[in-house]
Amino acid sequence: MRAYFMDDLPGDQRLPHDSGNAVSDETLDKLGILRWHIPSDAEGQWEEQVNVIANERSYRNRDICLVTKEGMGDAYEANLKKFYHEHMHEDEEIRYIIEGGGYFDVREHTTDSWVRLHLSAGDMIVLPAGIYHRFGLDMGNKSRTLRLFKDEPKWIAYNRGVETESNPYRLEYVKSLEVSA
Repeated sequence: MRAYFMDDLPGDQRLPHDSGNAVSDETLDKLGILRWHIPSDAEGQWEEQVNVIANERSYRNRDICLVTKEGMGDAYEANLKKFYHEHMHEDEEIRYIIEGGGYFDVREHTTDSWVRLHLSAGDMIVLPAGIYHRFGLDMGNKSRTLRLFKDEPKWIAYNRGVETESNPYRLEYVKSLEVSA
């Protein structure tokens, strides 16, 4: 996984948009982003390692999300727009990239700058509840991702706005940033 601040240039969201300013592990830690690299080519072994993390974090359910034109058909473009719209969740977002790659962009709280996380096969992240983020494919146009959930699989996005600023999960996230500062 590579982490860097995004440039502000217009253009295809699948392009790197690399400002040349790397983001340190310390910054990612302060944002509450957990991350691992578990090679996905080791047959069956990656599943065992993911299961250990899932058990430690009390994830009981999972599904696989295939983001491709072939896999999503007519809903492909609409789903890409939905995923790329800035939002937050009231649950952690935990993802393991089995195949392909993409970008998770998260807001750096103090500056509101976009931090771009380029994930590829074998990368696993946990985004904390309440963090503003979005997802987009990279130029490979494919992502097969294991999604883990504490309860029943659900994906409810709360688009950034006045309402989300007062959302209890957002407020708790912001408070956690102040404590770790």
